[in-house]
Amino acid sequence: MLESYKELLYTDKKIDNLLKTSRLQIVTDKEEPEVELRVLQYFLAVTREQSILGAAQSLHLSQPTLSRQLKDMEEELGKQLFIRSNRKITLTEEGMILRKRAEEIMELVRKTEDEIAMSDQIIAGDIHIGAGETEGIRFLVKAAQSLRAEYPLVHFHIISGDKVTVTEDLDRGLLDFGLLFGEIDLSKYDSLKVPAADRFGVLMRQDDPLAAKSLIQPEDLWEKPLIVSRQSVHDNNLPDLLHCSQEKVNIAATYNLLFNGSIMVEEGMGYAICLDHIINVSGNSRLCFRPLAGSFDLPMHIVWKKYQVFTKAADQFLQAMRSAVETSPISSSIQID
Repeated sequence: MLESYKELLYTDKKIDNLLKTSRLQIVTDKEEPEVELRVLQYFLAVTREQSILGAAQSLHLSQPTLSRQLKDMEEELGKQLFIRSNRKITLTEEGMILRKRAEEIMELVRKTEDEIAMSDQIIAGDIHIGAGETEGIRFLVKAAQSLRAEYPLVHFHIISGDKVTVTEDLDRGLLDFGLLFGEIDLSKYDSLKVPAADRFGVLMRQDDPLAAKSLIQPEDLWEKPLIVSRQSVHDNNLPDLLHCSQEKVNIAATYNLLFNGSIMVEEGMGYAICLDHIINVSGNSRLCFRPLAGSFDLPMHIVWKKYQVFTKAADQFLQAMRSAVETSPISSSIQID
């Protein structure tokens, strides 16, 4: 226990030193600037959201309250930290220095709290995860089951949605983690690459002429009525996927959950561009799935908001996922971002 208190005292001194060496100390009647940890969290939220309104919403504060806190911090430090415009907020040079120091300070605080509290605190609570429809969810489920075997009072809630929905809920603080495909905005999120990947194919009726093929060529789908995910439209990746111009992409309908898309396929609305292993096409199904030639693997990432303050349960789950990645048979090709 003595060592923990020594570490805490050391941390307090290091925090003071970090603030003093951040080049933001001012010469006034005050001995030195005093910035509360709570205000540093507000500052980091603004740097993440790039707007005071977005940060206020994520922090559940009113915009005037947050603006006043930030203005008081700038006056306390004697430096302008933000360049404010109608579209977004950018950091000054001093603001960028403070962001780096604030990240270090919050990490020190988190580690100190963990070291003091972890040994005698019960790990329990709810973990909320947003995920698209993918076989890759199995990785999350295995990590969740591993954690629950040790901490049975941890409960998981998985909310299905596409990338747009999941990122919106992450930004609003409704989710702890998200499972996303494709490129990740590393300015907003930290991430862990999942040891799995999905590939596009075509869901169609069994009685369709293209069902006789074992492999669908991109040109087979040119100008055909397509049923595509909302995320594909948002990412604008269909021309690349089909190796054609936008004019040859004929979108008949969109979906955000593939079950609804499969009903549209059954009723003859068109061909669904989708991932495999989501819709059951075995047995007496009226549908079949065929791989799409030249389609690219979609990497998957577990993401969470930068500067996220996790519950003990969520932090343990993150550690369980990191361990699962490191021990994966294909971990040599996986990297933590």
